[in-house]
Amino acid sequence: MATPLATRVVLPRSGPSPRASSSSSSRPPSSLRLGRRPSSLLRCSSPQADAAAAAAPGKGSEYRPSFADDLLLAFFRSKMVEEVGWDSEKPGYAGLMEVANRLMIKGKSASETEQSAVRVLRSLFPPLLLVLFKALLAPIANGQLASVMVALSCQWLMGPCSVNSVTLPDGKSWSSGVFVEKCKYLEESKCLGICINTCKLPTQTFFKDHMGVDLYMEPNFEDYNCQFNFGVQPPPLDTDKALREPCLDICTNATRRRELGRNSSPDELSCPQV
Repeated sequence: MATPLATRVVLPRSGPSPRASSSSSSRPPSSLRLGRRPSSLLRCSSPQADAAAAAAPGKGSEYRPSFADDLLLAFFRSKMVEEVGWDSEKPGYAGLMEVANRLMIKGKSASETEQSAVRVLRSLFPPLLLVLFKALLAPIANGQLASVMVALSCQWLMGPCSVNSVTLPDGKSWSSGVFVEKCKYLEESKCLGICINTCKLPTQTFFKDHMGVDLYMEPNFEDYNCQFNFGVQPPPLDTDKALREPCLDICTNATRRRELGRNSSPDELSCPQV
């Protein structure tokens, strides 16, 4: 979770000292020192993640979960277990992925799996909170508030992310996007179907129907980043490019299916779970 920046306040001394007067001429006025222009990019990372990035320059940032993140993961997993009716013996994120796989198996169709995932998302919030958000907060700033909320609260599930600008339907640019550098949920699941049916589609539906905010998610299945576009309506399913992607290279069945379908059409190589 992002933590507030600590503010250091220096009180003036009662009288000037020789040391202070000698150095004061070399310092710029306090108004110049404090008058930094705020960045338009809201960086959302934990102190642990920042320390890891500083210790390993040149490498992608790595999110180190905190104790609070572990509690959120356990809470999310418990709600998914309630929906599935089964739990994995594996601890932590590995166990969560097995429960997500079971959620896919349980659904008789992609639509049924999506609705199950929506119920899981709804169970994470008190019903009254969703009603109030949809009525009072959703109309504010074209989804900008929702983007900040996601960036601040969901790194334990997705990894490092930041708020960025998106182009709204009216052509205006607005800071209502969230960019996930490398989605841990997608990378660990190793399955395009799990990404689409237990994350992308249900999350879009949840924000639209229960929080009153349009959302279009664009996962990148080559490097596993993901762009959240709040305030933007998703395209119809038959034109959504994410649903027409082939199996991931890291999918356990992808290599065998590609060998069997080497001379087949691209449609026959698409993920069978989508």
